[in-house]
Amino acid sequence: MPLTSMIRAALSKPYLPAVFFFSGVTFDSLTLTRIDGLLDNLILLLYLSLLGALIVLTARMDTRMGVETPPAGLGGVPGLVARAQPYYPYAIQFLLGGLFSAYTIFYLQSASLTETAVFFGVLVALLVGNEFLQDRLSNLRLLVSLYALVVLSFFTFFLPVLTGFMNTWVFLVGAGLSVAVTLKVVELIYQGRPTASRWEPALSVLPAIGLIVVLVGFYFLNWIPPVPLSMKFGGAYRQIAKADGAYRLTFEEGDWYQHWKRSDDPFRGTGPVHCFTAVFAPVNLHTTIYHRWQYRPAAGRNFSTTDRVALAISGGREGGYRGYTLKQRVMPGDWRVDAETAEGRIIGRVSFRVEEPGGEARALATITY
Repeated sequence: MPLTSMIRAALSKPYLPAVFFFSGVTFDSLTLTRIDGLLDNLILLLYLSLLGALIVLTARMDTRMGVETPPAGLGGVPGLVARAQPYYPYAIQFLLGGLFSAYTIFYLQSASLTETAVFFGVLVALLVGNEFLQDRLSNLRLLVSLYALVVLSFFTFFLPVLTGFMNTWVFLVGAGLSVAVTLKVVELIYQGRPTASRWEPALSVLPAIGLIVVLVGFYFLNWIPPVPLSMKFGGAYRQIAKADGAYRLTFEEGDWYQHWKRSDDPFRGTGPVHCFTAVFAPVNLHTTIYHRWQYRPAAGRNFSTTDRVALAISGGREGGYRGYTLKQRVMPGDWRVDAETAEGRIIGRVSFRVEEPGGEARALATITY
């Protein structure tokens, strides 16, 4: 059997879409290191470039667009590229799987799974759903919309890494660039091609533009994780001291079976309480985060803010930029401290319960971070 026939027969197997999907996920798991890594971002840029090119080629060579023979120009590709057309959906699925898995890894590190759970859920759904998209990858509007999503997801963390700034304007610039890139892809698809209607290109790109507008709305609702920031560690402590470049965090030991206890939860007493966090930021990023202290006297009640304290951070440390705030006196009940951006997007949360002091004093333990 000729080699081309063997390849065609193998690719017709029903399990192949899942193989290409998990290949993209596995490749990312083995190669991705950190969100500001040069090689990682170059790989993602390569994925986006190849995906855009394949979408253009697939759409231009699709006879269902009303052209039975490829026109001159980008659509009139010769030889090998034209013969490879049946395999484009597999390559598209591999690239989408790789991009969605990379974003899931990066966004999971920044997701507090509170308000940001909606956007993170969308990414996870697309990561899993990509396995079942093969039969719909010839749908131009779907392809363009997915492309707009992966481009915006990339710019959301890449621009802060590149510029060293992280604010609303940087996000909006990323949204504008995503629109421009998506429009360029659609322009290349229809360039020099007859269409049934002059509105056909606009109708092809309209769902993608609508999706970007929806994601901008997600941003202002604080539903998009604050990438590239991520909280590596956090806890409540009785005492914090810094020596030789390390923080010594002191807390009450737990019961004999609580080997995992690494902070004061519950906190017994009236204070002071120190909230310690380590927030990762890219090398060039300098920004201000806030510790928002919140309290409720009993379960079922709403939390109310008692303090919001600023912390200036700088990036580059693998374990995160370390800092803490303290509250001199706390009342019994539930407490939580949100580490958040200036816009109120939650990076991470430290929760603990304050109880009245009672019984024998417990021994203190110290960890170094």
